[in-house]
Amino acid sequence: MRKHVFLRIVGDLSSNDNYFTQRVDAAYKEGIFPLAKCTTAMRMLAYGVAADAVNEYIKIGGTTALECLRRFCKGVIQLYEHEYLRAPTQDDLQRILHVSEMRGFPGMIGSIDCMHWEWKNCPTAWEGTLNDINVLDRSPVFDDVEQGNTPRVKFFLNQRPYDMAYYLADGIYPSYPTFVKSIRLPQSEPDKLFAKYQEGCRKDIERAFGVLQARFKIIREPARMWDIADLAIIMRSCIILHNMIVEDERDTYAQHWTDYDQSEASGSSTPQPFSTEVLPVFANHMRARSELRDSKVHHELQADLVNTHMGKIRDVPKLKRL
Repeated sequence: MRKHVFLRIVGDLSSNDNYFTQRVDAAYKEGIFPLAKCTTAMRMLAYGVAADAVNEYIKIGGTTALECLRRFCKGVIQLYEHEYLRAPTQDDLQRILHVSEMRGFPGMIGSIDCMHWEWKNCPTAWEGTLNDINVLDRSPVFDDVEQGNTPRVKFFLNQRPYDMAYYLADGIYPSYPTFVKSIRLPQSEPDKLFAKYQEGCRKDIERAFGVLQARFKIIREPARMWDIADLAIIMRSCIILHNMIVEDERDTYAQHWTDYDQSEASGSSTPQPFSTEVLPVFANHMRARSELRDSKVHHELQADLVNTHMGKIRDVPKLKRL
């Protein structure tokens, strides 16, 4: 991250946590400077080094370095979680939906996938393998959907109405209306075209995980921490810091996303309006669960998207051979 972002974090932590202030002990000896504590934590996150390795550069012992890391991660979560780890607002959702429409997937709000983080010190009794389905069952991603606390997105595909936003996913996920999967071994031209676009758009989540692991090497290598709670706060703080970096460097990126706001990108100056009203809590919780897991709607949505992509290809004028 750039220097002013790091100094902002150091200043906020110093103002809100007495641990990140320079104190004097009973022998009137000055303690560790707050900048050194934050630098220790950032080096452990960015380079994935052991706690003892920091002593060579900042002259802080291993036990103190681990305490700096824990307090730093907890402080980052407490200070910035509400801003950099929140659900999309109404404006964010509208922008995402319009961008998704330009990419050929109306109603899509992103991609979903599972990133694996190996645990080096995993106890033998807890040893096991978690795949995307296990993680999904434990995840609170769709809890708000079942409880009716999220906006219901209304859009049309081939004159068929849909009222639930969806994610692009790979083949391991179940056939729910909230997931649009690729077609395995496509045979027809429409299926091949749909699989090409779906897999191309789904690479966004793979790139996001790749950038996250490149910036914070601690989550790319086997985790050395013993406590599950420590692993959780490290992962959450890395995601928050990543979002802070993205926000700070957004102006330096190529204007990729803004191109979709221009009418030339889609060939139409009237983008499809999306309704994102928040409905009251469902009177019947089981009905909400059945809607979320309706495989029939999943297959209908996939078929409509296949036809939509083929319709766009037909509308493109063919080039004449010279």
